[in-house]
Amino acid sequence: MHAHMPGLRSRTPRQQEILDLTGTLAQQCAARAEANDNASVFPHENYGPLHRSGYLNLFLPERLGGRGANVFDMVLGQEVLARGCASTALVAGMHFSLLGRVIDAQAWPAAVLAEICAVLTADGGTINNCVTEADLGSISRGGLPAMQAERAEGGWRLSGRKIFVTGAPVLRFLATAVVLPPSEDAPQGSLVSALVDGRAAGLSIENTWNGSLGLRGCGNDDVVYDRVFVPDARIVEALAIGAPRRPQGGSAWALPLAAGVLGVAQAALDTASHYANNRIPAALGQPIASQPHIQQWIGEMAVKVQAARAVLHDVTRACAAGEIAPEAMAATVAPVKYLCSNTACAVTETALRVAGGFSMTRSLPLERYFRDARGGLFQPPQDDLALMLVGRATLADEQARAATTTPPAEN
Repeated sequence: MHAHMPGLRSRTPRQQEILDLTGTLAQQCAARAEANDNASVFPHENYGPLHRSGYLNLFLPERLGGRGANVFDMVLGQEVLARGCASTALVAGMHFSLLGRVIDAQAWPAAVLAEICAVLTADGGTINNCVTEADLGSISRGGLPAMQAERAEGGWRLSGRKIFVTGAPVLRFLATAVVLPPSEDAPQGSLVSALVDGRAAGLSIENTWNGSLGLRGCGNDDVVYDRVFVPDARIVEALAIGAPRRPQGGSAWALPLAAGVLGVAQAALDTASHYANNRIPAALGQPIASQPHIQQWIGEMAVKVQAARAVLHDVTRACAAGEIAPEAMAATVAPVKYLCSNTACAVTETALRVAGGFSMTRSLPLERYFRDARGGLFQPPQDDLALMLVGRATLADEQARAATTTPPAEN
């Protein structure tokens, strides 16, 4: 797969290396994507190459076993990888999103972070948050998990079930949201992240994602905890119940997830363009690309992808350069996710129109792209929360400007 990146003004040697690497990985993933989607199976075979190539660790600082790639570097890679397999790019993006935020915010003790990264770089696998429960819904809307934590010698034993655990079959660590009992520092209890070893006794995965609408290979399964032990040292990011929570999407490392969704849109544009250039109906006697309405549809798709990519790249560059204040990060990143997700939905829908009835068949991957793009709508922050964040920030900016503006003198 040619790792072209339209609109990229310049690229560093590292960025070119990442584009070349992800182009190769995407081609390998794409060769298996259709069969895996048809069978609704998790593509285990994709993750060995991701690990052996070093892609999963590129973003880690050298002290943690990586190569120090920044968030813009990984945004470039994620868009290309998603063109080959959106599900695999989503799992990798979750991995980057969690650890990238933790590293930037120094959210975990240094020794714990070093230990987790050492295992991941040596053994492979990924890490992801495990927060959603059937009765809870999205934790981003303020709920508290019902998962039980029982005190044990040297740590805690967790019991319960998490749903929608993206990448469950390859998770080496599960950052599990759980409420610990009240303590002196947290009279109502505390919400914590328990870093559970994916090989721990009592942990099991139930394949509940089989036959899903889209992203069938992302392993968005249920994880069952039956008195799973986690040591005290791996209880991190404790937050007293009632204290303000960190806003969803409040990290630059949410941007590689947006890039993955945009990659699906680019794949649909590429496929639709190729189809238009090569489809020659007998009644027409020339490629359908010669028809004005086809040209208009392709142009509409291209404009939407270019616009979303321009915003994604500009914001990501600003984040990588440290130009976005921490308190403004959520309202800066959320609209990018919103824009990329909705662009992917619109572009993949138009691609169906270009190919007509053939788009509904397995002879083209367009119907898969159409389904996969919808997954971005349900990743946090969802559209209403993203727009609310932007709306609040816009209103606050206007209020601040009004407060510092000297009103005109009255005659």
